[in-house]
Amino acid sequence: MNSKPWKLSLLAVLSVSASAVVAQDVQSARKAIELEQFGQARASLLKQGSSPEAAYELGRLYQLREVPDSAAYYFNRVPVNPKDAFSLVAAGRAALAQGKTAEAEAQFDNAVKASKGKDAKIFTLIAQAYAESDVKDITKATTYVDAGQKANKGKDEPALMIARGDIYQKTDAGGGEAMNSYERASMADPNNVEAYYKKGELNFRSRNYNEARTNFEKAISLDPKYAPAYRDLAEMYYFANQYQLALDTFKKYQEVAERSSETDAEYASFLFLTKKYPEALTEIQKVLQKEPNNIAMNRLLAYSLYETGQNDQAMAAMDKYMKMVPADKLIKDDNLYYGKMLSKAGRDDEALALLQKAAQASPKDASEIQGALAQTYMQKKDYAKAVAAYKAKIGTGTPLLTDQVLLATAYSGNKQYQQADSLYNLVLTARPTYAPGYQMRASNAYYMDPDSKQGTARPYWEKYVELAKADPAKYKDGLTTAYEYLGYYYFQKGDKATALPYYQQLLALDPSNARAKAGIESIQGKKTTTSARK
Repeated sequence: MNSKPWKLSLLAVLSVSASAVVAQDVQSARKAIELEQFGQARASLLKQGSSPEAAYELGRLYQLREVPDSAAYYFNRVPVNPKDAFSLVAAGRAALAQGKTAEAEAQFDNAVKASKGKDAKIFTLIAQAYAESDVKDITKATTYVDAGQKANKGKDEPALMIARGDIYQKTDAGGGEAMNSYERASMADPNNVEAYYKKGELNFRSRNYNEARTNFEKAISLDPKYAPAYRDLAEMYYFANQYQLALDTFKKYQEVAERSSETDAEYASFLFLTKKYPEALTEIQKVLQKEPNNIAMNRLLAYSLYETGQNDQAMAAMDKYMKMVPADKLIKDDNLYYGKMLSKAGRDDEALALLQKAAQASPKDASEIQGALAQTYMQKKDYAKAVAAYKAKIGTGTPLLTDQVLLATAYSGNKQYQQADSLYNLVLTARPTYAPGYQMRASNAYYMDPDSKQGTARPYWEKYVELAKADPAKYKDGLTTAYEYLGYYYFQKGDKATALPYYQQLLALDPSNARAKAGIESIQGKKTTTSARK
């Protein structure tokens, strides 16, 4: 996963005139919306019948759920009264939800006139309308913010400052003004949970993880049930590669969040991201029992089946998923995973076509794709292309030791033995006790001296034996090759005394080994018909 797809979080709306009972119920629903408890909020608001406040909040709920037609419908259920500023704000929001920016501005201006430009709460509602919308041009929105600040006589009001921050987040260079706004909100009200949460969000967005954690934890300390802070804190730990902390924090989010198919799907996704693939499969299948056509879960089902080694089932799930999604809606990872599945099934040419398509679609994020391409080229024994793909995977950065080993293996396959040897040397300098590294370097060195006259592989096989003989069961295949090579090398050099122990160790490891028997018999002067040479 590359980066968090950022979107503005939920905003609290100020109270407006209503009866005491309705006001209390609406305020409770607003809090539920802020905590992303959408089902609870919707049920609460629908019970209140046709009150303007309930209709307005339902409009917000659907706006935040990115269902603009439903949002406009509920905003329009607030009866328009030219003298009632609140109703005019609702009409403006209905227009804004439908993309009718000019009409929205006219209604907002009418709301300002109806309140004689002196009601700071109306300016705040308008600012929040822009903050919660898809409008990217913040020019008009900031005029309402400035007017609201003036109506407040220069005093910072938290809700207006939070709306101001969210408006500035819509611009590429607005991070500084956004953070300034949230700071002002928290200074105006040190117990404002949302202000700290917003600061944490912005810190997270700028990858300032320490400050993000501080602010998320502050929000949680003020309200231990503030679910969004737990979720974003968990995501922050994920991006910081602290997977166990991420998962533990996400479980806390689950405990306080609204239980729904959506939160179950979020948990399944998080298990997948933290590489808990079997557990992810269990949760994914729970969601699919309730929502069999859930696109995200069908995608993750295929991915998780692949990651748990169930390639045939993964391909079937992938075929089903790809029939559900239009071709232009497929993401890069779809082609990547399907390519890896095809490669594992031995359908290399089909795999290469998909992997190349994925690489072309994401040239700046192609490391994993190039690795999959390289593996497929290795299967096809197209070592030259495998070398190129591994080099593209590594790029200009500092390569991981694993990548160096893989590139060295490709070099060796392509008969570029010196390049391979240089990489193996780097790996073993960094990991001097890495036994398989000596085995690979010895095998590569053998190809530079196939008659074993120079003994280029000898020192690496000797080091391998030194490291591997402590666990002969684990390293049996490598030790077999090492003993055969060393026995023959010293035998053909005439050093039978040194060769004999190697053949004896080979026979102990593999009592039926004909070369070991022939070597021992030859050294001990007995006639043999089996060559001692490897």
